[in-house]
Amino acid sequence: MAKSTKYDREQVIQKATALYWQKGFHGTSMRNLQDVIDMRPGSIYACFGSKEGLFKESLHHYTTNTLQLLAQCRVQTDSPLLALKNFIYAAVVDSQDSAPSNMCLLVKTISELTEENEELLEQAKTLLSQIENAFTKLLQEAQTKGEIAKQQPCQPLSRYLQIQIMGLRTYLRANPDNVDTQELIDSIFTYGPFKA
Repeated sequence: MAKSTKYDREQVIQKATALYWQKGFHGTSMRNLQDVIDMRPGSIYACFGSKEGLFKESLHHYTTNTLQLLAQCRVQTDSPLLALKNFIYAAVVDSQDSAPSNMCLLVKTISELTEENEELLEQAKTLLSQIENAFTKLLQEAQTKGEIAKQQPCQPLSRYLQIQIMGLRTYLRANPDNVDTQELIDSIFTYGPFKA
């Protein structure tokens, strides 16, 4: 019975994540949630405490999936830098048809929320930092393998990657046709601080 409840909870969070990702926190009404996750408001409050509680779970779900995708890209190649390139392609390009929004959910949340939702805003920032820290670890591996210079500090590089990914998503949204996406991703690693 416990397994069934856990499975149902995971399905609810997955559906809620897609809805929040599409409409944003404020754009998602309790009625929207009811319709999509097939739960009454009382059940939502009983399981998650509030609309905010479900949103927190959704942010965690999104981050976990993102980190799992990064880990999957890493095990598919011996090159940490190629893993990062493959991750960017998978997260930004391959997901275009299936993602409810072509913005990162965490970035969308940070852009949308104000101090009125300070707790949710801080959580989104913290989770985005977790992804940046995962980039840093891969870049440190790349240094160990000689793919980037030893003297290059990895934290600023991971920050640079975050900025480039955010910009790439926006650029592709503004220019959906006739863009060589792989070339754009490769250029992230051949210009700026990655340039030898």
